[in-house]
Amino acid sequence: MSKLSGACLCGSVRYEISGDVQSFFHCHCSRCRKATGTGHASNVILKPDSAAFTQGESLISSYPVPGAKRFRTVFCSNCGSPLPRIAPDLSIAVVPAGTLDDASDLQVTDRIFWGSRSAWSCDSGSLPAWDEYPVR
Repeated sequence: MSKLSGACLCGSVRYEISGDVQSFFHCHCSRCRKATGTGHASNVILKPDSAAFTQGESLISSYPVPGAKRFRTVFCSNCGSPLPRIAPDLSIAVVPAGTLDDASDLQVTDRIFWGSRSAWSCDSGSLPAWDEYPVR
């Protein structure tokens, strides 16, 4: 994959990603639904060294959900837009796909936490759907 860039809604925080995409999930868990206000979050998963902020790092805020080991929201303190969560301790970078400037070459790989989706959410289509994380 070549480098892709992204930004928050106001453009104050910018980032780049490169390297191989490990997965591209639509996550239907209750935390992702609450964090996005939608039926699912669309997240690109990479190694942490594949993502880097290039502008506005001082505006990045985060909220660690109490009791959550793997979940944290990261956002621009200026506009509230979601931003990538780069977590070397978990060996992961989680990039909200909607914040990418152009992700037209990326393909969603799976729907996760399908068992906890909202009844009004979209159907799975042809994507593999997992009750939790994929088993490969």
